[in-house]
Amino acid sequence: MTDFTLAPDASSIVSVTDRVRKVELKTPAAFVHFLGDTAAFVGAEEHVMLVDTEGAWTQLGVHDGGILCAVTDGKRLVTGGDDGKIVSVVAKGEVETLATDAKRRWIDNVAAHADGTVAWSAGKTAFVKTPKGEEKSFEVTSTVGGLAFAPKGLRLAIAHYNGVTLWFPNMAAKPEVLEWKGSHLGVTFSADNRFLVTSMHEPALHGWRLADAKHMRMTGYPARVRSMSWSAGGKFLATSGSDSAILWPFGSKDGPMGKQPEMLAPLQAKVTVVACHPKDDIFAAGYSDGTILMVRIQDGAEILVRRNAGHPVTALAWNAKGSLLAFASDEGDAGLLAL
Repeated sequence: MTDFTLAPDASSIVSVTDRVRKVELKTPAAFVHFLGDTAAFVGAEEHVMLVDTEGAWTQLGVHDGGILCAVTDGKRLVTGGDDGKIVSVVAKGEVETLATDAKRRWIDNVAAHADGTVAWSAGKTAFVKTPKGEEKSFEVTSTVGGLAFAPKGLRLAIAHYNGVTLWFPNMAAKPEVLEWKGSHLGVTFSADNRFLVTSMHEPALHGWRLADAKHMRMTGYPARVRSMSWSAGGKFLATSGSDSAILWPFGSKDGPMGKQPEMLAPLQAKVTVVACHPKDDIFAAGYSDGTILMVRIQDGAEILVRRNAGHPVTALAWNAKGSLLAFASDEGDAGLLAL
């Protein structure tokens, strides 16, 4: 992946802080995603800033107010705002409004499928819009907490209070409901489509093996899990929510059932965001004190990307090739690291 040699312990940690290209954002960034090799820094209010590998930037107005959610399918950035709009952005800077909620409700969640289908939610209702412009909706029993498309087939997971609903928008079949008491927020499928995991309002995850809906309780966090990322090949699910990065094993047919997670890169600060490398068994972790580390899963060896700067890291992302890492903090500090 890189010509860096990872250090075997913290006393000899390798630093690449001098290789980071600083990006001056005008406002704090809540999300960052890549469109090819262009980093899209999504502000908390109104704007998206596109930054190329040379540091040239373009600021785009995308919403009339707060930006509440953002995802990418690799080609488009899709955002939802408190103006009731769902907006797409491409690397060339073209902005398109994909839909506007009829009641101008807040768009709480968005999801993007590889085929160009987009999903979003407002209140209790989830919506899907295909590349041909066909729009469908489905209402669940409580406010939608999170959305995720399955990697294969057009199936949408809708997280809500007391479980997750699995909806096939293009089929008349009754949606499947996976039940577990509590408020389910973020939701994610494993890349092989065998497992589904949610982050909860309480400091815990909950998972299901989709073949038989068998439960996986993933507890022990001191804080709520706000960031989840699958490692290359789906062998681990890396998560925030502790003073170490917590990695749950999913390499076997039973996933993490009966197994303890790996706890890597401990610091005297909470992990706020994680992002796994798309090709190698390495992940990046951002902390509440502003530190960013790259960590090798095999032995926990670390590279220092950013020293503690006092402001929590809010966003991390790799490009698809794994050659660029982008980050941002809640004070508007941001950067790009080329490997």
